[in-house]
Amino acid sequence: MLRRVGLIQIDSVNVLVRSHYLPAFSRLGPYQRSLLDDYAYRRRQLFEYWGHEASFIPMEHYPLFRHRMKDGGPRWRLVEKMREEPQYMQSLLGEVRQKGPLAVSDLEDPQRRPGTWWSWGLGKAALEAYFADGTVTAAERRGFIRAYDIAERVIPSEIFDAAPPSADDAQRELLLLSARAHGVGAARDLADYYRLPILKSRELLKGLAETDALQEVEVAGWKDTAYLHPEAKLPRRIEARGLLSPFDSLIWERDRTERLFGFRYRLEIYVPQPKRVYGYYVLPFLLGSDLVGRVDLKADRKAERLLVRGVYCEPDHDKDHVASELAPELRSMAEWLELGDVVVEKRGDLAAPLRQYLS
Repeated sequence: MLRRVGLIQIDSVNVLVRSHYLPAFSRLGPYQRSLLDDYAYRRRQLFEYWGHEASFIPMEHYPLFRHRMKDGGPRWRLVEKMREEPQYMQSLLGEVRQKGPLAVSDLEDPQRRPGTWWSWGLGKAALEAYFADGTVTAAERRGFIRAYDIAERVIPSEIFDAAPPSADDAQRELLLLSARAHGVGAARDLADYYRLPILKSRELLKGLAETDALQEVEVAGWKDTAYLHPEAKLPRRIEARGLLSPFDSLIWERDRTERLFGFRYRLEIYVPQPKRVYGYYVLPFLLGSDLVGRVDLKADRKAERLLVRGVYCEPDHDKDHVASELAPELRSMAEWLELGDVVVEKRGDLAAPLRQYLS
């Protein structure tokens, strides 16, 4: 599953469960969440880096990001800023080399003065700059706290020592991985997956189409040329059923989500409560080949309940059918999260029928 989707976004929001645990549940059903941590930090099959955003990425793809690390990736401004502190940077790197892996709280002098970068202290900013340029990487997480170590001590030597491809070759390969994950996508869809520059991506995609690595196609209703991966297959029927994290790769590119599913989706975490339309942490509900509903969920761990704060059916879908399929999915999620009851509150047009199917 990890190699099929290519990468999983990591996010700190924990109102339900940390987002990076959800994609496997959505696709595979209940699983032991510690397996993902074990796969990343003990078996070293995944590494953390700026893929889409902060992401888990299969370890064999590490060389494809070396060109991004060389430039500091999306944190290049931070890297440049931290070069203004050469003495502190050298001291911190020596400390990590001697004592790592280290979290910020482990540093002898974390310099927690505010205002350095996103209100980080100097120690956190320095570690993140080294993380961005590939000098250090995430050796483990303690809770959700990242612990950093020298990259060559974490990345398997046969991968770390491999000659990295050129920037163009790496970006071609990333676009192919993106196309494989999508099946079919427009240039902007494919470039956004790994946060690649769109103009360069258009040029590279044209070249990939000329060599038949991808096929240029037209998709009904799309304005832009699309690219079809040779492994993409149109199934006779789709029996998918899953609640999707707001950070699931299927719905990252909101314009694509709207083009494919007619589903306009916006995360409302940062919207003031009176202005929210659907709720704080809303998961789209995939049923078959459609996004058919929206479910605002919260894990009430103290009371051991999965709270459905609001639940809504998309237009032109049968509410009773959607509720009958959503109910077992919510029961499965509650069991997976080691919660007891599923409690449906009053908000939303699916609340009443869903409550009946859960009773």
